[in-house]
Amino acid sequence: MSTTPFHTTSLTSSSTLLQNRRAQFTLRSVCPISSFTSHRSFTQIRASYTDFSASPNTGGRTELDALTQYSEVVPDTVVFDDFERFPPTAATVSSSLLLGICSLPDTAFKGSVDTALADKECYGLETPDARMTCFVNKALVNVGGELSKLVPGRVSTEVDARLAYDTHAIIGKVEKLLQLYNSIDVPAERLLFKIPATWQGIEAARLLESEGIQTHMTFVYSFCQAAAAAQAGASVIQIFVGRLRDWARNHSGDPEIDAALKRGEDPGLALVTKAYNYIHKYGHKSKLMVASIRNKQDVFNVLGVDYIITPLKILQALKESVTPDDDKYTFVKRLSSQSAAAYNFTDEELVKWDQLSFASGMGPAALELLASGMDGHSNQAKRVEELFGKIWPPPNV
Repeated sequence: MSTTPFHTTSLTSSSTLLQNRRAQFTLRSVCPISSFTSHRSFTQIRASYTDFSASPNTGGRTELDALTQYSEVVPDTVVFDDFERFPPTAATVSSSLLLGICSLPDTAFKGSVDTALADKECYGLETPDARMTCFVNKALVNVGGELSKLVPGRVSTEVDARLAYDTHAIIGKVEKLLQLYNSIDVPAERLLFKIPATWQGIEAARLLESEGIQTHMTFVYSFCQAAAAAQAGASVIQIFVGRLRDWARNHSGDPEIDAALKRGEDPGLALVTKAYNYIHKYGHKSKLMVASIRNKQDVFNVLGVDYIITPLKILQALKESVTPDDDKYTFVKRLSSQSAAAYNFTDEELVKWDQLSFASGMGPAALELLASGMDGHSNQAKRVEELFGKIWPPPNV
């Protein structure tokens, strides 16, 4: 089993960093969450129809129409595909997106990468590492800026997973990216920053959110991660249902997962239910996102959650499934303020999470899946740097 140790990071310098850098960019008021995306290979988009006040009776509409009464359905697709079927309203920019852009030289975003690699500020830096960091930051922001012109919602920018255990470094990276976005007139309310849900990442989110900078915690596989992120005020918390289920099929010994299985519950869906109820019962502002959906039943089982990232194959099946007008079938909203109010938490689950209790609460599944997810993102970041090193400086710029 792969695990990653939890290191102690001083927060004093991070707090000072936030205060000192506030003058470098202008923060506008943070808008309520209206559209969002999540990571897969490139950008994600959401379904355009959402009506939370509609009746549960599906009538002659499709299953997708009925589902969007309760949750915002987020199609899991790439930026280069399906624009006609699923017009994008929000986007994610990440290392994997940069790799995809560079592998498709005819894409409209290739110029954004080339411009970043020809940036005079980066070129003038003394060390190769400093130049490469500058190139990558510029490329992420240039592409993110172009995406912000194409979508009405927010652009999410991935924070380098190699910084996940350094609160100070995460804050520095986010503020540098935000400064670059501000220089091309992309306001803060159009942006989110995706941070791995380590303890240090959650502490970075706490400080960033206090400054009005919206964060999205990813790689959440345990209740302690979800609860600590909610206490930190993270704007979005993402749970991967299918990955937890896969782990449970091949492993044992995780108390949280074993308890769910003993109750006859799917461990991923059980975590979503507990996290949703915790957020809503205790008045946290966070929105909950469910990813790694494997089938239509997964979608039905989390109705009421804020966002459901749905693979295109499943989304198309929902879109093609029509309920006849005389059919009595209705969808059940499984997550609601009423279900949250009725949910009982143990004293151990209602603690004010600190680094020690957080480390104790991270079971084998969360430790392994968090480390695996960060390894994957770190490898993608390294591939981007290797690629940029080969093609810099770009031709014809």
